[in-house]
Amino acid sequence: MKAIIYSPNTDRSKLAREIRRIERDILRMGALVEKSFRLSHQAFFSRDLKAAEEVPLLDKQIDRFYKKIELDCTVIMSLQPITSQDLRSVSAFMQLVRDLERIGDYAKDIAEITIKIFPYPPHSSLPEIARMSHHAQAMLATSLVALADLDAVGGRSVKRLDDTVDDAYEHLYQTLAHQRDVPGVIEPILLLVLVLRCLERMADHATNIGQRVAYIVTGQR
Repeated sequence: MKAIIYSPNTDRSKLAREIRRIERDILRMGALVEKSFRLSHQAFFSRDLKAAEEVPLLDKQIDRFYKKIELDCTVIMSLQPITSQDLRSVSAFMQLVRDLERIGDYAKDIAEITIKIFPYPPHSSLPEIARMSHHAQAMLATSLVALADLDAVGGRSVKRLDDTVDDAYEHLYQTLAHQRDVPGVIEPILLLVLVLRCLERMADHATNIGQRVAYIVTGQR
């Protein structure tokens, strides 16, 4: 992982080490969020209830990382002196881990929906929704690689990828909303719409992460 460059100042070496440690913790948290997303996908599209049960356990680990990183960032921001670059990085970290935490929450939501929708037969739109999910996962992976490399160009590229997820969301939402002659109860349709919303929001948070990486590197929003 590329570390942020600091001026050679022994008085600031401890601060530099603390910031690098936070970077490493964020990437560990990101790996857990990626795993949670993959498991929620497996649970929903493979009707894997065991995978669905694993996601809430991962979410607890993600939440612990979130609270620890947020506290560590708060401590650093209270230190004096702190450069504008340090402040920019740490404040972006605090926002970035919130995006990761929310993606983990949505993965848990999808796992819970898996259990509710399990008794119903698979819907014909599932292959399209699965492609939307794969694309959102690729966006998250791209944003985390950009973070690991402190790559502003890679971070900004995630925003362009989001258009595909938004288009899929709109198309699938309209398809489900206007479905006629639905046999039996409409609960499975409503649950599918909720999954679409989760995936759309996960992609938005992945976009945010990429944008925050670019801000860390360039100082431009």
